[in-house]
Amino acid sequence: MRSLCFQSKTPSSLSISRFGGGTTTTSSSPSPQRTPVSTPTRRSITDSMMGQIIDSAAPLILKWDPESSNYAKVTSLFYESKSEAQRFIKCVDDLQKAMHFLVTEDSSSEKLILAQTLMQVAMKRLQKEFYQILSMNRAYLDPESVSARSSRASARSSTSDYDDDGGATTDEDVRAAGDSISEVEQVSSTAMAELRSIAECMISAGYAKECVNIYKIIRKSIIDEGIYRMGVEKLSASQINKTDWEVLELRIKNWLDAVKISMRTLFHGERILCDHVFAVSDSIRESCFSDISREGALLLFGFPELVAKSKKIPEKIFRVLDMYNSIFENWPEIEAIFAFESTAVVRTQAYNSLVRMAEFVRAMLSDFEASIQRNSSSSKSPAHGGGVHRLTVHAMSYLSLLADYSGVLVDIFRDWLPPANSSVPESFFDSSDSDESPAPAISVRVAWLILVLLCKLDGRAKHYYDDVSLSYLFLANNLNHVVTKVRTSNLQYLLGEEWASKHEAKVRQFASNYERLGWGHVIATLPESPSTAVISPEEAKTIFRNFNWNFEQAYRKQRASVVPDPKLRDEIKASLAGKLVSAYREFHETHRITVASNSNNERQVASIVKFTPEDVGNYLSDLFYGMTESEGSSSSSSSSPSSSSRRRHWRIR
Repeated sequence: MRSLCFQSKTPSSLSISRFGGGTTTTSSSPSPQRTPVSTPTRRSITDSMMGQIIDSAAPLILKWDPESSNYAKVTSLFYESKSEAQRFIKCVDDLQKAMHFLVTEDSSSEKLILAQTLMQVAMKRLQKEFYQILSMNRAYLDPESVSARSSRASARSSTSDYDDDGGATTDEDVRAAGDSISEVEQVSSTAMAELRSIAECMISAGYAKECVNIYKIIRKSIIDEGIYRMGVEKLSASQINKTDWEVLELRIKNWLDAVKISMRTLFHGERILCDHVFAVSDSIRESCFSDISREGALLLFGFPELVAKSKKIPEKIFRVLDMYNSIFENWPEIEAIFAFESTAVVRTQAYNSLVRMAEFVRAMLSDFEASIQRNSSSSKSPAHGGGVHRLTVHAMSYLSLLADYSGVLVDIFRDWLPPANSSVPESFFDSSDSDESPAPAISVRVAWLILVLLCKLDGRAKHYYDDVSLSYLFLANNLNHVVTKVRTSNLQYLLGEEWASKHEAKVRQFASNYERLGWGHVIATLPESPSTAVISPEEAKTIFRNFNWNFEQAYRKQRASVVPDPKLRDEIKASLAGKLVSAYREFHETHRITVASNSNNERQVASIVKFTPEDVGNYLSDLFYGMTESEGSSSSSSSSPSSSSRRRHWRIR
């Protein structure tokens, strides 16, 4: 027979219900109006009352003894009759009070022995009921249902006292609210209430261990099954290293979904259920939730650390940032759900994963910087026509994608400092408007990486040694691509308007240098004031011939040049036309007649004055598409309104 330990209560402090009548309360001092009852008489009355309690409890408890009848073995007390189940709990509570009294008065009493026997039967029954309720209501006690019920219950309680108009809630409102509760919520609420009543009864009777063990076994299986169904499996570091990236990326996506569901429903709902069922004991609910959730939570939050420790590949950084962001955003929930001291290991694991992932991201950006510095040998050849280098495209695509994670990157690079041996002025790293609000470390880090890229591109520009003008066009194109990427991505928020404006001015400067070196000698063949300068017919012929030759040479050299960005292309064309076409038009209109009047025939004039101002403008409009020689001729012919005359006068070869 199980030995039961009870805290003794003195008869003087015990208030007991008299079955079928009122209540009789004994006190430590006799009433002044009545003659005190002698101690033996009072004890005999109390013994009689305890006997009545035990005798009254016996029929109901024995009725549901699983060992006494097949009916009790296969039927659920709580399912069969809710009212009888409540009476059963009440009988057990009364039985416990009687045992508390008898154990202090006469530990060898036959009534006490009977009470102990009844208590063991009752505990077996409640143990069976507890198991059945947990098992039969798995679908209604799943964490998602519990979480939803809790959220709606909180919403109802916050508005239960007053309606929207400020008036008190009526009975009709209460009934309407009750009718709106779904069947799932009703079953869930009922099951939770029954579990709580059984748990409190068993804990009070000293059977906490049996109750808790059943709860842990069933509820832990739900947590473990939920984690597994979400695609989170136990893996070692070596297994992750051997996993193909496509497979690992799929696992990471599953993990991201798993964290979202776990924080909102799985662990959240389990914590609510555990707190409700074992509300009577803080230590028990902590122990229960800890044992149920610890293993699954450690598996969940340990996965990112393993990924961060695995081999580094460029594509992995974005998925690591996704995982970092997932834990970072859910950190308040992690701290709230796993607030117990016994679940501190879960919080520690989640934090360690954050640390490892931050180290991974910082290392990957250092590798990215090193890859820019090294650059592969295949990319050392100059970009065709001074266009955008593929290193620029790759680097800016990478950085613009990183900028989408600016929130977590601010946290990851909070303590990052610029390289100690950097030759870059300190002012470069502080682009803020005031010393009181320095730029975030991630802004400095991104600005530094772009500077490394621009320095590398500056070295690549030297490969255009046969045409210095193309080196400036190359710099204009590449810096313009950088600024455009900044303007059209979240990089603009990291680098700021001042940075973008400063580098846009550099683009214009590079474009101006290209115009000067690529076309300056053509413009220089024309006098500064063609319409007012006194020029002889022979001088005019010489100027026309010099212009023809220099324009031919410049066009032949520049027609393979490329400006991919339409806006920059139009700006350079407009600038060239404003300087070259307008000056040539003024000279052409003033001195063509002079040349014609001193020439013998029209053919001789055509050999001297090869281009009309429209021809020059049309040839310039064909530039910066990176065309080959044949493409250039064809495009020029088709696009020019005076193409037939150009073909007669000159074909640039």
